[in-house]
Amino acid sequence: MVKSYQGAFIKKDKKEDEPKHISVADYMATKLITFNEHQTIYEAMDTLMKKKISGGPVVDEDNNLIGVISEGDCLKEIVKGKYNNSPKLPGLVKDYMATNIIHIEPETNIFEAANMFLRMRFRRFPVLKEGKLVGQISQRDIMRAVRDSQEVNWKH
Repeated sequence: MVKSYQGAFIKKDKKEDEPKHISVADYMATKLITFNEHQTIYEAMDTLMKKKISGGPVVDEDNNLIGVISEGDCLKEIVKGKYNNSPKLPGLVKDYMATNIIHIEPETNIFEAANMFLRMRFRRFPVLKEGKLVGQISQRDIMRAVRDSQEVNWKH
């Protein structure tokens, strides 16, 4: 009788050995506070403060992304009001929102998204699928993904 010196072989489940692909869709926020281009800056500022957010997507009636409004955009209107000696904020979101928007697809790998944050220095990216807004991913979402998956073999 010949015994093998290789020992017992344990067949591992292939799924455990395969690198895990974690996408933006796995961690993006989907219940978003959105704005429309015809709201006043005052309304946008009020929403930002009440909801404790620093910005949000501007969408049309079909949920197409047309811009992003941020606290900084609102500050521009405040400064303009000061110079015009006007405490009211008559400007509209469409006059101050950023319109050259860089977005991410939901299938984007979380590491690719992290790299985009570092290169572009944005705080958040809208997530679009077939041109429609489906979510938003933030730097904090990326950090949560990494924290939740510390023991995973990452697929880049």
